[in-house]
Amino acid sequence: MAPLAAPTPLTGPIAPSHRLELAALLRLAAPLVGANLLQMAVYAIDVVFVARLTTVELAASTLGVFLYGLMLWALLGLATACAPIIAAELGARRHAVREVRRSFRMAMWLAALAALPAMLLLAQGEAILRFSGQNADVARRAGAFLDILLFALIPAIFAGVMRTAAAALGRPGWAIGVTAMALGFGALGNWLLVFGHGGFPALGLEGSAIASVVTTAAMMLAYVAILLLDPKLRRYRLFGRWWRPEWSRLREIVRLGVPIASTFVLEGALFGGAAILMGLIGVDQVAAHAIALNIAALTFQIPLGVAQAATIRVGMAFGARDRGAVGRAGRVALGVGIGIMGVTALLIFSMPRLFVGIYLDVEAPANAAVVALALQYLVVAAVFQLVDGAQAVAAGVLRGVQDTRVPMLIAAFGYWVAGFGTAIFLGFRAGWQGVGIWIGLAVGLLVVSALLLWRWSARERIGLLRWPTA
Repeated sequence: MAPLAAPTPLTGPIAPSHRLELAALLRLAAPLVGANLLQMAVYAIDVVFVARLTTVELAASTLGVFLYGLMLWALLGLATACAPIIAAELGARRHAVREVRRSFRMAMWLAALAALPAMLLLAQGEAILRFSGQNADVARRAGAFLDILLFALIPAIFAGVMRTAAAALGRPGWAIGVTAMALGFGALGNWLLVFGHGGFPALGLEGSAIASVVTTAAMMLAYVAILLLDPKLRRYRLFGRWWRPEWSRLREIVRLGVPIASTFVLEGALFGGAAILMGLIGVDQVAAHAIALNIAALTFQIPLGVAQAATIRVGMAFGARDRGAVGRAGRVALGVGIGIMGVTALLIFSMPRLFVGIYLDVEAPANAAVVALALQYLVVAAVFQLVDGAQAVAAGVLRGVQDTRVPMLIAAFGYWVAGFGTAIFLGFRAGWQGVGIWIGLAVGLLVVSALLLWRWSARERIGLLRWPTA
C-alpha cells in the first residue's frame, strides 16, 4: 500500500502556532456544526408533519422520539469513542492505515452488538410509558410508533460512526452533504406517507416512522459510498476484513465509550426530568419550557460541533505526544466555543421575543401566558449558553486525551446533585416554579463546566498526559 502523504501544518496533528491551530479547528468544526444544525432540521421536519395530526399522535411521537433519542445518543457515545483513538493513531503515524481500520471495524461491531438490546428495549415502549404513568392511548400509539422507528437505530449508529471516521480522516465536509440529503428524504417521506400523497397510503404516525427508517438507511448507504469512493478515504480500506475481530481494540473503545454514553444519558435524562417537573406545575410551563429548550438546543449545536472537532485535534496532538500542541489545541477550542456562545447569549438576552416568535405568535392573546413564561426562561438561557458551551467543549478536549471516566462522575454529580437538586429546591420549596427549575439546570451546567475546566487546566499535575514507554 502506498504511504500516506505527509500532513500539512493546517490539516496534520501539529499546528505550530495558535493561528494555524485556529484555522485547522475551524476547517474541521465548521462542517460539523453545519451538519448538526441540519440534523436539528431533520428532526423538526417530523414534528411539522406529525403536529398536523391529532394531539394524541403528537404526544405519542414526542414521547417515542424521546425514548429513541436517549438510546441513540447513548449508543453514539459508546461507538464514536473510536474518534479519539483514531485521532491518536493518526497523530502517532505508527501503522496508521492498519490501526485506523481496526478501530473503525471494532466501532462498527460495537454499534451492532449494542444496538440489539436497545432495540429490544424500545420494542417495550408501550409498557415503559404505561409504567411511567402516561395516558393509555398515548402510550399505545407511541408503542406502535417505536415498533417501526427502532429499525432506524442500527443504520443511524452506523452512519454516526462513519461520519466520525470521515471527519477524523480529514473529510468533515461530507457530513453537510449527507445530512442535507437526509433533510430532503425526511421531508419527502413524511409528505408521501403521513398524508398519503403521490399515490401512497395515508399512514399517519406510522408513516412518519417509516420515513425516518428510510432516511437513516439512506444516510448509512451514502456514507458507505463515500468511504468506498472518496480518494482520500478509500486508501484506508475501512471495510476490509470486516469479519476479523480485534478484541483488545474493542475493549479500548468500550473503556472510553461507556463513560461517554453514560454522560450523554445523564445529561439527556436531566432535561427529561426537568420537563417532568414542569408538568407538575402546569401546561403553560411545559409549553414555555419546550420552546426555550428548543432554542437552547439549536444554539448548542455550535459548541457541540466545536467539541467534536476539538476531540480530533487534541487527540492527534496527544497521539503525537506533543504536550505543547495538546495545550494549544485545547486553548483554541475552548476560546472558540465559549466565545461563540457568548455571542449567542447576548443575542438571546437582547432579543428574546424574536426567538419566541419563531414558535408562537407573540401578539396573540391566547399565547400571552406561554410567551411571558418563555421570556423569563430565556433570560436564564442566556447564562445557560455560556456554561453549556464551556462544558461541551471541555468534555471534548478531555476526550481527546482519552479521559472519560472522571468526567462521567463529574456529570453525575453536577447534573443530578447540584442541578436537579437546585431545580427541585428553587422550583418547589422556594416557590420560584419554572424559573427556579431553569436556574437549577444552569447551576448543574455551571458546576460541570467549572470542574471540567479545572480538570483540563490541571492535566499535567493529575497525570492525563502520561504515555506508556516504548
